[in-house]
Amino acid sequence: MNPIKIRQATAADAELVADMSRRAFFATFGPMNTKEDIEKYMSVQFSRELLMDEVGAPGNIFLLAYLQDEPVGIVKLKENSIETGLDAQNPIEIARFYAMPEMVGKGVGKAMMQYCIAFAKERGNDALWLGVWEQNQRAIAFYTAFGYEKFGEHGFLLGDDMQNDWVMLKRV
Repeated sequence: MNPIKIRQATAADAELVADMSRRAFFATFGPMNTKEDIEKYMSVQFSRELLMDEVGAPGNIFLLAYLQDEPVGIVKLKENSIETGLDAQNPIEIARFYAMPEMVGKGVGKAMMQYCIAFAKERGNDALWLGVWEQNQRAIAFYTAFGYEKFGEHGFLLGDDMQNDWVMLKRV
């Protein structure tokens, strides 16, 4: 039995979603980018207020992973999100996918991905897709192990730094 429990977030979870998202983003990308670019991105495009407003907004589905009563991971799914070159009739995007920094490598990501795949199948989605920074080799290896395949690339502006994301797809 998997000790990781996953549930959909509600509007009451908006502060938790925002705080977990910011903490995980900073821990993941802060060491690999300039302080200025991270600060600009987090203050302008990833502010606590903006993140809180995303919870409950149409088309957004947030999932929270727990180990006992501790929140250990977060996923943001986006409905009706289309990407150039995406060959699917009813896809859903994994827009954010984070295990908390101290939980990386402890099965949280695996449990969350298994949940996302089952969730998409249950809803009738035919594919999951996501963008992942081309320099985040650990994440690329994780997604590849779950059967995701690269089908394109797109830009991602982090502060003033235009980065390149791989766009990956998994049929479900």
